[in-house]
Amino acid sequence: MKILFYDTQNYDRESFDRTKEQFPEIEVEYLKTGLAARTASLAKGYDAVCAFVNSDVGTKTVEALHEAGVKLILMRCAGFNNVDLKTAAKYGIDVRRVPGYSPEAVAEHAMTLAMTVNRHMHKAYTKVRENDFSLGGLMGFNFYQKTAGIVGTGKIGAAMARICRGFGMKVIAYDVYQNESLKDFVTYVTLDELLAQSDLISLHCPLMDSTYHMINRESIKKMKDGVILVNTSRGGLVKTDDLIEGIRARKFFGVGLDVYEEETPNVFENRSDEILEHSTTARLLSFPNVMITSHQGFFTEEALRAIAETTLQNALDFEAGKETPNIVRA
Repeated sequence: MKILFYDTQNYDRESFDRTKEQFPEIEVEYLKTGLAARTASLAKGYDAVCAFVNSDVGTKTVEALHEAGVKLILMRCAGFNNVDLKTAAKYGIDVRRVPGYSPEAVAEHAMTLAMTVNRHMHKAYTKVRENDFSLGGLMGFNFYQKTAGIVGTGKIGAAMARICRGFGMKVIAYDVYQNESLKDFVTYVTLDELLAQSDLISLHCPLMDSTYHMINRESIKKMKDGVILVNTSRGGLVKTDDLIEGIRARKFFGVGLDVYEEETPNVFENRSDEILEHSTTARLLSFPNVMITSHQGFFTEEALRAIAETTLQNALDFEAGKETPNIVRA
């Protein structure tokens, strides 16, 4: 099987090259260019393409992949909201993903963001670099005995719940499907109850029609004053304009974001020499209680290894006609 990788970073190549030794049947070529309608034709002669969360796998791209003879789209990530599944199904193109690569990697990053904005680590680092050892503006609060609200209790949300428990927090959660393995220490509540009771709210649910902009002006009003909000899931869960309105109204003690709306042009790119006009990032970073990272929650050695292994196994399973839970259907 021949696979063309799009939007390849150095760490992708290193990780997949190491793992590929276990899969001698697979031939891989790497491109730095991203997957989009205008670049899909480059996949002619390949059996499959491998894309990432920031790839454009919309209708026109899928049509172009079909014209190029591609039969398989491998998403080296858990998310697939950027894939036109209906068009893929129409042309008989199989779509497979990596539903769980290292839940702990993302959950640990979520807690890192929460702790950073709580204890103002980003500000403290800058102050000390300037030989300013004063403590003004650095006061936080104990997470111990506070309430953590976990929205979405799949693998990553469950890992975050366990981390919060380790901090001595009371853990409540909201999910359409309750995780039985957590019920010895997690109390499931309605979303409104979670918003009203939580000192820390961490989002770990997929982006669907039902969750799009679930954090908006109305839901923010239901939150406690001084709450910390963390999102390491999907940017579209939070309506950015309403979030900024809430930050300006001093609703939040802090906000930690690894994802946000309109992030796609920035993800994994060095744009330090550019002036980003009308930049969502610039607007959010203008607030001293906001911490943003560049979609790096997954970025650990363990996670990259798991992503490579599962992606290449997905390719072999497709070739063998094997049904797996990693298949994504419309």
